[in-house]
Amino acid sequence: MSLTAAASGFVVFLLSVQVIQGQDDWGVTSTSTPICAFKGSTVNIHCSYTYPSWWKGSVTTVERTLWFTKMNYYQPVDLTTDSEYSGRVQHSSNDKDCTLRISDLRERDSAVYKFRFTTNQEGGRYITSPGVTLSVTALQVQVIRVYQSQTYVDLKCHSSCSPAGRLSYVWFKNREHITWVETSTYTTWFNLTDVFSCALKGHEKFPSPSVCEFTVSGHKHTDITIQ
Repeated sequence: MSLTAAASGFVVFLLSVQVIQGQDDWGVTSTSTPICAFKGSTVNIHCSYTYPSWWKGSVTTVERTLWFTKMNYYQPVDLTTDSEYSGRVQHSSNDKDCTLRISDLRERDSAVYKFRFTTNQEGGRYITSPGVTLSVTALQVQVIRVYQSQTYVDLKCHSSCSPAGRLSYVWFKNREHITWVETSTYTTWFNLTDVFSCALKGHEKFPSPSVCEFTVSGHKHTDITIQ
C-alpha cells in the first residue's frame, strides 16, 4: 500500500528513530521523538520491523501486523477496525515496513501508538514499547498587544505544541480571508466589534475559535484581554 503524501495538505514526517531490538534479530524500529500535529492534518509514523527468516528449525512467516492504542480483554484493538479511526488510518503492507498514516487528525487521536506483529513461531510476536506519543493540537488566536493608539493589534496563531516543518497560515477578519498574510503573526487595525480567526493553509475547515471581543486596559503596549 502506497503512503505517498497527497499534493495538498500538511503531512508530518518524523526522521528520528529508536531501535527497539529483541533477541535473535526480533525487533521494531520506530520514531522516538513525540509527535505534535495540527487538528485536520495528516501524520506518518515511520516504522520497520525485523525477525529471523529461520527459527528453531522452521521458516518464519508473518501472520498479522497491526497498530493499536488500547486493549480489549488483554488483546490489542486494531486501529483499522476501530470505529473512531474509520477511513482515516492505513499502514504499509510492504515486507517489514510498518509505517502508519493517520489522516484528518482529531484532538481525541492524542495517544500512545504501538505496533505489534505475530508470526507462526511459538512466542514469535513483538510489540513496541513504550510506543510513539502523538499529541494533536488545535489553533488559538493569541492577542499579543494593542498599540497606544488602541486601533492596531498584534495577533498570533498559536498552538500548545509546535509541529515540525515550515507552515503557512490563513487569517480571517470578520470571516473574510486576508489573502496577503500567510505567517503565524498578523498586525492589523481593529474595531472592538471585529472578529479574528486563523487556520493552517489547506485546512481552512479547521479554524481556530474566533476572537470576537476585546477589552483594552492600561496605556502604552497594553495587553488585550479576550472575553
